[in-house]
Amino acid sequence: MSTALPKGLFISFEGIDGAGKSSHIEALAQAFRDQGRVVTLTREPGGTPLAEKLRALMLHDAMDPLTEALIAFAARRDHLVQVIEPALARGEVVISDRFTDATFAYQGAGRGFSWEQLSALERMAQTGTALQAGQAPDFMREPDMTLWFDLPAEVAAERLATARVPDRFEAQPGEFFARVAQGYAERARTAPQRFVRIDAHASRHAVWQQITQAVVRKGWLAIMVGSKP
Repeated sequence: MSTALPKGLFISFEGIDGAGKSSHIEALAQAFRDQGRVVTLTREPGGTPLAEKLRALMLHDAMDPLTEALIAFAARRDHLVQVIEPALARGEVVISDRFTDATFAYQGAGRGFSWEQLSALERMAQTGTALQAGQAPDFMREPDMTLWFDLPAEVAAERLATARVPDRFEAQPGEFFARVAQGYAERARTAPQRFVRIDAHASRHAVWQQITQAVVRKGWLAIMVGSKP
C-alpha cells in the first residue's frame, strides 16, 4: 500500500535589500529537515539555469521598468515549472528568497510601474503551473506564507553601506528603498492571510523567534526548544 506524500509547503522570504532575511533562510530550512521534511531552497530572480541568466541581466544591465517586469515574470514562470511545482508535488517544503511580492515592491512601487499591469502578468505567469491532482486549471500559485522582513529604509541603507560592491538595485538611493518598503506594506495589507510581518530591526535572536513562532502557529513545525539560526 502506498503512503500519501505530506502536503507540500511554499514559504517566501521578502524585504528590502539589507533587511537581513538571507541569514535566517538556511536556519528555517534546517529546522524543517530536523523534523523529517525534505526542503528545496531557492531564490528569485533565479532558481533555474535560465532564470539565473535572466537574474544577471536584471541586476547588471540597464533597462526600463517594463523590461524588468517582463524578465522577472519570465524567470518566475520557468522557476515555477522547473523547480517549485515539482518539489511541491513531491510533498517538499519550498523556501524561496523572494517571489512575486518583490516584483510589486521593486518594479511597481520602486520604479513606478502599473500595479494593474503587474497583476495581469502575475496571473499569466503563475496560472496553470500546478502539478498536484485536483488543482483547477485556473489555480494561481502563491506562497502559503510570506515572511516579510520589515525594516526602515534608512537602517537598511546603513547595513548596505558596508556590503559588497552593490548591484544596480542595491545602488539605488534611499528614496527608492522607501518606496519599495511602502510597496511591501501595501502587498501585506491586501493579503493579510498570507503575510507575517517580521520586525527586522530587532535582535537576530528575536527575529528568529518571530519566524519560528509564525511557522509553529501554523502547525507546520513542532515547538523548537533552544533552536537558533
